[in-house]
Amino acid sequence: MIDNHILAPVFIHLFSAILQLVAWRKTVTQRFISVGGSFLGLMLAIRLFTKVYNNGILTMNAANWEAPFGIVFVADLLSVTLVLLTSIAGFAVSIFSSTGLNRQRMLYGYFPIFHFLLMGLNGAFLTGDIFNLYVWFEVIIISSFVLMTLGGRKAQLEGAVKYMAMNILASTFFLTGIGILYGITGTLNMADLSIKITQVQNQYLVGITACFFLIGFGIKSAVFPLYYWLPSSYHTPPSAVAATFGGLLTKVGIYAIIRVFSLIFVLDTFTQNLLMGMAIFTIITGALGALIKTNIRRLFSYLIVCHIGFMIGGIAMFTKIALMGTILYLIHDIVVKTNMFLIAGVIRQLRGSMDMNKLGGIYKEYPKISLLIALVLFSLVGIPPLSGFWPKIYLFQEAFTQQQYVFVAALIIGSFVTMYVIAKMWSEVFWKDVPKDVEVENKFEPLPLIRKILLILPVGILAIVTLYIGLNAETIVQLVDKISDQLINTQPYVEAVLGKQN
Repeated sequence: MIDNHILAPVFIHLFSAILQLVAWRKTVTQRFISVGGSFLGLMLAIRLFTKVYNNGILTMNAANWEAPFGIVFVADLLSVTLVLLTSIAGFAVSIFSSTGLNRQRMLYGYFPIFHFLLMGLNGAFLTGDIFNLYVWFEVIIISSFVLMTLGGRKAQLEGAVKYMAMNILASTFFLTGIGILYGITGTLNMADLSIKITQVQNQYLVGITACFFLIGFGIKSAVFPLYYWLPSSYHTPPSAVAATFGGLLTKVGIYAIIRVFSLIFVLDTFTQNLLMGMAIFTIITGALGALIKTNIRRLFSYLIVCHIGFMIGGIAMFTKIALMGTILYLIHDIVVKTNMFLIAGVIRQLRGSMDMNKLGGIYKEYPKISLLIALVLFSLVGIPPLSGFWPKIYLFQEAFTQQQYVFVAALIIGSFVTMYVIAKMWSEVFWKDVPKDVEVENKFEPLPLIRKILLILPVGILAIVTLYIGLNAETIVQLVDKISDQLINTQPYVEAVLGKQN
């Protein structure tokens, strides 16, 4: 079904960015435009999600060029779910940014670049053209690089160089894979590729091409052994920027792996074993890295790596149950990881530091804020019946069914390490008293009430979403069930783009 409203979530952020560029020196105006644009983007994402959920897959041919000759945009359930989650996270971060960033960074162009990033994310989720996906990836990389370097501190620049170097390498592999794919099939439309890739006689070349995509997307997803750039860079930018990165950027890589290896390439035994090995090592190395970190944001960065392994393992098994676990964890992870980095920003406001050795006493002074944060931490750990609990049931179930006992062990290790480091963080940051030799720099208390609300409100919004996912798991599982059906049976996707084939 053709619908021109598919690109509304993309255009709203484009127009918001343009308006903010016009109001370059007027930071108050930019804040209102950002929050208003993000809210409208959220409303449009809800509308698009509802239409796809009720009416099926929607498509739009750019400039009325019929597929597969023109660029096509496709909104299936996986795409619109991720657009909706991006809009929720973007709305929360825009509220936090309005008071959590200093004016100097706003004058460097934070808000327009932030909306260009959200535009790139939504475009990547909605495109049905493999080269167009590369273009949106480049929009994301350029925007994120600018956001990472805002302020120009030495640590930021060091992190940004590592981030950019690895992402350029990933883009090189991605573009090389696209070139080979076009050479052997003569098309870039993903639905058309799913048909023509099976007609290629040299399937060894197809396998090599798949490896190019796997390496490119693996770097972007931060899987073992390509993950080291993430913990080296995500702790350097402001918390609002880190929240967007931690919640969304690596998930684009996961989305791309799911889309390409469900629609275009067939996961053979070698690729499945390779993905499973990467998943296991990603979980273990991420968990070990988190164990030794005392900086809160570095700890969260390693937990991102660890939990990426959970999703890669689900993709490796590639059955309906495994995909349900992967998508459910993806939904949970976007919301929770975004919130965790916002919480890190709140802690910095409360104590002026993110070093756990210099923190303490927050629960005694701010019990209500602490309990709100505890809810998010419980969700991250996977305490039943919160959102982090349900995906693991499906992953464990399918891992036992396929006798993937090493992956089961990795899941257990990753889960226990997460619980240990979060319990340690809670004890150090909230329970214990502030060390006597540490001078507390409380930037939160002197703030006006409205600014305090704007700092805590985004955490509360995302906590409510997390709570909804966990306590309303039956509804979310029904959604995930439909998404996994579409990923396993791609015929409806192909027919929606190309029409019924004779």
